[in-house]
Amino acid sequence: MLEKVLIANRGEIALRVLRACKELGIKTVAVHSVADKDLMHVRLSDESVCIGPPSPTESYLNIPSIISAMEVTDADAVHPGYGFLSENADFAEQVENSGFIFIGPSAETIRLMGDKVSAIDAMREAGVPTVPGSNGPLDDNNDRTLALAKEIGYPVIIKAAAGGGGRGMRVVHNEAALLKAIYVTQTEAKSFFGDGTVYLEKYLENPRHVEIQVIGDGRGNAIYLGDRDCSLQRRHQKVIEEAPAPGIPEEIREEVAKTCIQACQNMKYRGAGTLEFLYENERFYFIEMNTRVQVEHPVTELVTGIDIVKEQLRVAGGAELSIKQEDIKIQGHSFECRINAEDPETLLPSPGKVQLFHAPGGPGVRVDSHLYSGYTVPPYYDSLIAKLISYGSTREQALTRMQIALDELLIDGIKSNTPLHRELVRDSEFQKGGVNIHYLEQKLNI
Repeated sequence: MLEKVLIANRGEIALRVLRACKELGIKTVAVHSVADKDLMHVRLSDESVCIGPPSPTESYLNIPSIISAMEVTDADAVHPGYGFLSENADFAEQVENSGFIFIGPSAETIRLMGDKVSAIDAMREAGVPTVPGSNGPLDDNNDRTLALAKEIGYPVIIKAAAGGGGRGMRVVHNEAALLKAIYVTQTEAKSFFGDGTVYLEKYLENPRHVEIQVIGDGRGNAIYLGDRDCSLQRRHQKVIEEAPAPGIPEEIREEVAKTCIQACQNMKYRGAGTLEFLYENERFYFIEMNTRVQVEHPVTELVTGIDIVKEQLRVAGGAELSIKQEDIKIQGHSFECRINAEDPETLLPSPGKVQLFHAPGGPGVRVDSHLYSGYTVPPYYDSLIAKLISYGSTREQALTRMQIALDELLIDGIKSNTPLHRELVRDSEFQKGGVNIHYLEQKLNI
């Protein structure tokens, strides 16, 4: 087992990792920027190190500073959380080369899955269903590209191989617009990601976003912990997630999960990961793999009873998985609402001092948050300030508990998107289950 873990992140996920470490008797080191000296996990950790100014590039993305902090504190390993350096293969490689443990997959695996073209190739080899497309990067042969798009059928979507976060994607509805759209996407990809490689896929018009949680031990053993529906999105950013995904036939669910496990076994996947799919007309289509713990992992923890972060820590320490596939039983239903420090109408960030914070409670309610009364939300980072999670024996009970919890949640001093969540959990279409990825933006007219 690991003895001391450095937490290379901030906010609620840093606090979440710290708690898991404490349960396992692992000492913790919190690194923080100047702006984050008052974060809750910094106060609770065994040691803390300031690694730079507020700017993420000078602190949480500063690889030499983080590795130096590991050296001076004699940490065994680093947990990257999500975001920041969590899917940075160079960081994982430098950590390992410096004699420490990266709590996550190997650098090779991160690189493989970080390039969407190579990721799709790896998934196709394992039998994972993929979206019809170019099966590789587009070249300069315009005639071949036009013929390919015609064969796939419009609309098509152009994607940057190194893209993410909703950038580097463009939908094309007819042949006349295709070549110009490819050029614009290549230019944008080169600017944002330093790589102008793009590929082509069939554009699914009304899919859901469904993802499958996996954990591997790095030795070729892997299991899956069910699925989640993350279709309620705004500008490709998830707003509400739930587990399990409603309305999917069990035989289809089981079939795709088996292919995901095969893919993880093929690459000897280590740690927690999530395979993301579009789901339409009872068919799954792989889009990408996130080689880290997900923001929405709590809903899976509640329906399986498995602590995903503790499992990450155990595997990184060299242990085998503590559970087998036959041990996994999906029971009940869970929702997660992402509470952001933003204006509920304009959706613009709303940093500032939290005058009063009251977390809801009661049966089946969990709150993952670093907020406390008097804490100042800085303007430099992601606006996520809390995750409100509910659980019930049925979807209806979990949704009712979420409605009650949202009504109890109190955040004074800054604006939050809580009013939007209160509206969404009472939305008649969402209550039925199975809305598509465009539903929220259509509802908000954005």
